[in-house]
Amino acid sequence: MAIRLPSALSAKHILRRSNLFANHAAATSLDVPKGYFAVYVGEGERKRFVIPVSILNQPSFQELLSIAEEEFGFCQPMGGLTIPCTEDIFVNITSALHRL
Repeated sequence: MAIRLPSALSAKHILRRSNLFANHAAATSLDVPKGYFAVYVGEGERKRFVIPVSILNQPSFQELLSIAEEEFGFCQPMGGLTIPCTEDIFVNITSALHRL
């Protein structure tokens, strides 16, 4: 069962509304190359991943964004976008998207 984001809540809109670009995140974003963004993944201790923005429009990644919105709203606990799933699930999804 796929979760679709309403058209008004595009991936870019969610990222803008999150604290991804807050002062704390801006300080840590200096080591993120152009065309990429950082996310924090994990259910307990979170690990930071740097992934390409090209996967933002992929339905499976938008489902992860929807789960993050349901879990945290637009107030992200790490000062950046936090995805509440296991590292294994995240790596499997993003690896499949990189092959597209």
